[in-house]
Formats: sequence, structure tokens, C-alpha cells
Amino acid sequence: MTATSTEQVAVDRNGVPHYRMFIGGEWVESEEIIPVIDPATEEVVCTVARADTSHVDAAVAAAKRTHESGVWRETAPVERAAVIDRVIAALSARMEELAALSSRETGMPVRVAGAIGVGFPIVHLGHYAELTRTYEFERPGPVTGQVLSASFIRKEPLGVCAGIVPWNFPALIAVWKSIPALAAGNTVVLKTDEKTPIFALELAGILREAGLPDGAYNVVVGDGPTVGRHLVKHPDVRLVSFTGSTATGRQVMADAAGNVKRVLLELGGKGPNIVLDDADLTAAVDGSIYAFLLHAGQACESGTRLLLPASLHDEFVTRLIQRLRTLKIGNPLDPATDIGAVMSKAQHERILGYIEKGKAEGATVAYGGGVPAGTEFEKGYWIEPTVFTGVSNDMCIAREEIFGPVLSVLKYDSVDEAIKIANDTEYGLAAAVWSRDNQRALEVARRIEAGSVWINDYHNISQYLPFGGYKQSGTGRELGPDALGEFTQDKGITIDLSGDVSRRAYGLVLGTPPAAD
Repeated sequence: MTATSTEQVAVDRNGVPHYRMFIGGEWVESEEIIPVIDPATEEVVCTVARADTSHVDAAVAAAKRTHESGVWRETAPVERAAVIDRVIAALSARMEELAALSSRETGMPVRVAGAIGVGFPIVHLGHYAELTRTYEFERPGPVTGQVLSASFIRKEPLGVCAGIVPWNFPALIAVWKSIPALAAGNTVVLKTDEKTPIFALELAGILREAGLPDGAYNVVVGDGPTVGRHLVKHPDVRLVSFTGSTATGRQVMADAAGNVKRVLLELGGKGPNIVLDDADLTAAVDGSIYAFLLHAGQACESGTRLLLPASLHDEFVTRLIQRLRTLKIGNPLDPATDIGAVMSKAQHERILGYIEKGKAEGATVAYGGGVPAGTEFEKGYWIEPTVFTGVSNDMCIAREEIFGPVLSVLKYDSVDEAIKIANDTEYGLAAAVWSRDNQRALEVARRIEAGSVWINDYHNISQYLPFGGYKQSGTGRELGPDALGEFTQDKGITIDLSGDVSRRAYGLVLGTPPAAD
């Protein structure tokens, strides 16, 4: 551990902003500094203090002290909701600034960063505030029988909750990991990805100004193998909420078993996007592009397998490609930009490697397939939207999560075959069905093994519906009417009302009671 400071953001000698971590209500420096790189330009956006395991220990200790003090968990739910209301007001006042910061650290077009990167978190915060006001943290149970008794059912906080936030939607997922946990009366240690720490740290200052007690929300910035695993294994952490790859999710689940932590996992996806033969093709073409190209395909619930009836295949692909040609790739800060950069050099190389695998497997590149031409793309991590046809569901590009702007198009001859292809995967996060007949589409949706299925739409994640995966796409649910329930534990309390010892079961152990004096 190194020195603490009251200053959230400093400026280094090169004029670059520098962020410190947030632990126990203090801004904490470290010996090692991480540059945050703009994926579109490779310029340094800011630097941030990098955590080691001692910072994790300090953050968990601070969270545990605050929880045990009762200063937050004993705060009335309506007062917790008022803190969230003040956070909403502060974020709303800074939307444009935060959207630009999000765009610069993720490569996300600023239109997307404004609407989803920052706008969605504000909407979801409103949902959490309302839930906090109305949630039944305690309710009466039944009055029971032979031994007259009353009962209560309480939803109590777990204690220290760890949230691990990925780099693709860092603001949205930081809110999902931290705010419902806080709303339920827990304390939080959030680990952000080293590449995208800005929002979680900005949120720390906002929460403190909103009246959250010191130690209730802590942020450490570091890598997964060292900092993340230490946090997951920490004996004082009672819940881990992780969003990331399925492979890492398996490791999180194993590491959390040491003290039987509760684990919430939102993992990978390979979303089937099924177009039925009666679909509105104009809507389905645009929707299918949105399904696989939002944030350059770097969304876990993306619709990256497009299932087309053989009778529509050629026309649909032609229209899809024509529409793709109208999209603008370029500077994410330009409001006219549709598609930005991918996250990092490693991500860039990974996606291009999958494109080469697709070619080697015999699929046809119908559109894109490389880096866009032009001087503006000489720096940064750019990949053209890529469409493969001639894909079978046993190919790598149809089975593995690429996490980039790559679409696999598969033909089917019957609806039963389409459903079989859709479900032939170990993933089950999201899917969609396109049809003019809602009842027909609903029948297909019911047969798809996925946590979210959209009809004539995609990426329509609603704060009112649970979000999470089937199979190896995860465990537990975020959002929805019971979003706080994942962060609570049930307690039953029974009160004897009879005052009659003879009607109780004590005789099973004590035998015949002695005669009364």
C-alpha cells in the first residue's frame, strides 16, 4: 500500500489526467501506474494507479468494517434510495462528459456511449432506486398451528460483495455490480479492468458526494489473474458477481468455493438470430446488423449466428451487404460514426485470427474480412464488419465467441431445424426471432434455450426483466423485479405466542415433565 490523498484526479507533467484507486473513503496511490489507451488513436487517455493484493486486502477490510458498523446496512431503505437518486442527478448533469470519456477508453461510438454506456446506467439506477423503496426487506409470515406462533421473513444483506467488471460496457456493468448490492445494504469492492477504469472511479466520487458512508464502495484496478483471483478467494467476501468469458467464469466459480461464496456469473454467448420466412425483411436486415455490430460486436449477448431460411438466404444476404455499405467506420467521437474501434491490440489480433480460421474452415467472406483502408485507420485497432456465408454449425466461427464484428450466416430448411441449430451450443445468453406473426414467433421463442429472447428486436435489455444465461452462459440474474434478491439472504424469525409449554415438542427429549410445585 502507498499513500492516500484527498485528490481524486491529478494531472501529470505531460498534462495527462491520473486517477487513484478508492479505498475506505480515500484516494489511494500505488507504486505502479497503468496507461489507459484510446483504441481509436493509441493515445494515452489517462493513467491509473494499479492495485496489488495488499490493496485488495485493504479494500475488503474497509468494506467489512463498514458493514459490521451497521452505518449503511441499518440505514432505512428509503434513505438508501435517496442516495441513488442523488447519483442519478449527478450522472445526468455530466452525461456528455462521461460519454466522451467512455468513448475514448473503449473505442465505442459516442452515440452508443451516450445512449447505452451512460444513458442505460442512469435508467437502471432509477429502477434500483424504486426497487429499494418498495422491496419487502421484511414481511410477516403465517401464524401457525398447534403451538401458536407468529413469524417474519427477512431479506438481509450478505456483507462484503465483490464485483468484477469487464472492459466492454464498463459503466453499465459497474452499476449492475455495485448499486443493487448497495441498495440491499451490503458493502462493495469493485475490481475494474485495467483498460477501462474511469467510470467506476468517477462513480466513487459521486457516491461519496451523494452521502454513501466511507468504506461502503471501494474500487481497485488490476489484472484478473492476480488482483481478481485474490479478491474472489478472499475469505471475507460473501458474494462474487462476475461478467466475462465462460472460461474465466469457471475459474471464478472454483475459486469462490473456498468459503462457499454466492456466485453470480454473466458469461459468454453465441446468440442465434432466427429469421422466419414471413419476416419483415427491412426490419430484420437492420435488426440483424444491430444484433452483431453494436459496439463492434463486443457484447456478450450479440446475435452472431444469423439463421436464414434457404428460400430467403440469397436475397437477405444481398440486402444485408447493401445496408452494411452505408455504415460509417471511423472516429468514435464523431456523432456520425456508426462503428468504432475494437478494444485493444490483443483483441484486434484475436478477431483477425478467427477470420482466418473461418476462411480455412471453408466459409466464404461475403463482406469485409480485414482492416479498413485509409490513413485514418493506420493507428488504432480497426476491423471491417465481416460476414461469412456457407457456415455450418460445427465450424469454430459458429461455435466460439469471437467478440468482434463478425457474423456467421447459416441456412435452414425447417423451423425445427432452425431451433435445433440455435440450441446446439453450450451458450444460452440471448437470441431473437423475426416474423410478422407474433404468435408463431412466440412459439419459436419458447423453444430456444436462452435467458433473453427478443421478437422483432435485439439488444432490448429491459430493467424490468431478469437478464442472465442458460447453460455455460452463467448463473443468477441481473435486473428484473428481484434484482436486489440476489444480494440478500433469507432469515425466518418465529415468535411463540402460546405460553403453553405442554403443547411444545420438548417431551421428545425431556420425557414427562415434573409435577408442578
